Amino acid sequence: MADNNQIGSDSKQEMTKFLIMMIASVVIMLIVSIVINYVVVENIITQKLSNLQINSEEVADDEGDSDEVQKGIIVDLGDFILNLCDENAKKFLKVNVAIEVSKKDTDFPKEEPAKGGGHGHGEAAPAADPLAAIQAEMNQYKPAIRDAVITNLSSKTSAELSTAAGKELAKEQITNDVNSILGGEREVLRVSFGQFIIQ
Repeated sequence: MADNNQIGSDSKQEMTKFLIMMIASVVIMLIVSIVINYVVVENIITQKLSNLQINSEEVADDEGDSDEVQKGIIVDLGDFILNLCDENAKKFLKVNVAIEVSKKDTDFPKEEPAKGGGHGHGEAAPAADPLAAIQAEMNQYKPAIRDAVITNLSSKTSAELSTAAGKELAKEQITNDVNSILGGEREVLRVSFGQFIIQ
């Protein structure tokens, strides 16, 4: 009998030791995995934040550059009265269109200080108006640009042009058409509709 009790208590002790060892090993594994996860996550977050900071600095630099380019020269294309391509009823569009084109470095030359000659041969001729020169340059493109606007808008229905998305799509298409006409000489920054009436 004593042997049976001894065997039973030995097996209980071994079972207890086994359970303690199992629990200890599970706790150790949990602690190790928590530490590994913490280190990995901390490194990933630190790396992501540093990348985000670098990207935000690049965006800020790009925005600084784009601010200079975003201001252009307004070219008024005038009023348009167009037939829209509605099938059921004739609809007309009256719209005023202006485009904003990019500036070139040569558009506004810096004035050089007058050289003092002392010979009294008169003063230098006044500099030409740069805006007038740009308007004259754009006047050569106006017939083709007006044709592109007419073609684009008259291919739309009144339902398409009644929505903000439809107007934005038309502006985007006009921008692409006019950029192809200008052939890289200038770039269209914006298309604006002044008056926009559908009847």
